[in-house]
Amino acid sequence: MNREQQRLLPDTRRAADPTARRDHAKGLPSHSRPSEAHDSGWTRLLAAPNPLPSDQEQAAHELDLAAALVLAMPTAAASLARLTNSQSIHPEGALVLGALLYVSGHRDGSQFWLQFAAGGGNHTAASLLSLLHRSLGEVLDAEAWRRQADTLANAREQRTVHEVLDPSDELLPRTVRADILARCHEGLDVRLPPRIAAVLHQLPVDSDDPEYGEVPQVSAGLVRALAAAV
Repeated sequence: MNREQQRLLPDTRRAADPTARRDHAKGLPSHSRPSEAHDSGWTRLLAAPNPLPSDQEQAAHELDLAAALVLAMPTAAASLARLTNSQSIHPEGALVLGALLYVSGHRDGSQFWLQFAAGGGNHTAASLLSLLHRSLGEVLDAEAWRRQADTLANAREQRTVHEVLDPSDELLPRTVRADILARCHEGLDVRLPPRIAAVLHQLPVDSDDPEYGEVPQVSAGLVRALAAAV
């Protein structure tokens, strides 16, 4: 995992357990269980792959992996639940929704929610947007979002985070997370199992956005629906 990918994970609220916090900072994609922390399979999946031929291909690959790591964060489910069940803006939940939409093929909707998260101060979302624009060859936009990610990351380091989210519920099963990472390393497009992807394809949409067209909207039962689809 390169330095950019290592920088992506700490933006979400930390788990209360010190061991979970240490493992989360290392990018481990589950509940900080010892069996997962020392699993050679996870070590292989998180290892840095060989560079790809072009910068656009490399950026697309890194975006796939970054989205997978976001979905593997211990607080992903809790963050998404806060977004769907709260009247206040919850940037971390928007980040998770953006990653979910990305791996399910809703690329425009994903960009909308990542920009929503970045606008709320989430530097990880800004990093993903930089990778997205790099993958499309949009160099100036990519650089603008990279600088914004640096600015947001530095601002976050200067303030104390008091909120702690419960990491007890997994957003996606470990096997699904491992499959996404494996597809990244095999150079395949990332995707979700059909039953889980169907939950996202059935989200209500707002078709009035002039830039993104139909944007999937959050629903109160989204986290429960994802769990039931497994």
